[in-house]
Amino acid sequence: MLKRLFDIVVSSFALVILSPLLLGIAVAIRIDSPGPALFRQVRAGKDGVPFVIFKYRTMVTGAESLGDGVYTGQSDPRITRVGALLRRYSLDELPQLINILRGDMSVVGPRPTLMEQVERYTADQRERLRVRPGITGWAQINGRNEITWDERIELDRWYVHNWSFWLDLKILFRTIGVVVRGNGVYADKEKFVLGGESVVERREHRGS
Repeated sequence: MLKRLFDIVVSSFALVILSPLLLGIAVAIRIDSPGPALFRQVRAGKDGVPFVIFKYRTMVTGAESLGDGVYTGQSDPRITRVGALLRRYSLDELPQLINILRGDMSVVGPRPTLMEQVERYTADQRERLRVRPGITGWAQINGRNEITWDERIELDRWYVHNWSFWLDLKILFRTIGVVVRGNGVYADKEKFVLGGESVVERREHRGS
């Protein structure tokens, strides 16, 4: 109850205070490249229940069907000029404040992943789904995209087993430094792996 109350207060306050910035970013995206300002995608929520996540669009429209699909490298030509800036400071995640207010997500928790990734989880790895996914989390401040998917999941499992309100506050405080420094924004392709097979390979094998 305390965690949910904290989520509602923080997301409501942030949406009001940041509304001019949120509107400005949306306008900049529309001016920079054709397409909508928001990007919507189905992700796995608490207990693996799917939900629609909101992000600012940082790539050209239809990017998932181009290049490396769901994998995005630092020099990816699909990233727009405004998108590169948004990714650098994680501003593309701000629309997820709406997801938090709706109850899909929490301020702090494991990052929400694609449903096809969840299909490959072991029984132990599914423990990360016992809590709502978050904008930031334990794995985000301990390597983020610089570590492998399996390592991230183990960090998320640790968070689930050791959660406390004070741990959430610690993660939030450390997130500021990670965002300012721009650590781990992009993953190396060889680290974009889950259970021995890259997400890119997984997508190709399924013919998507």
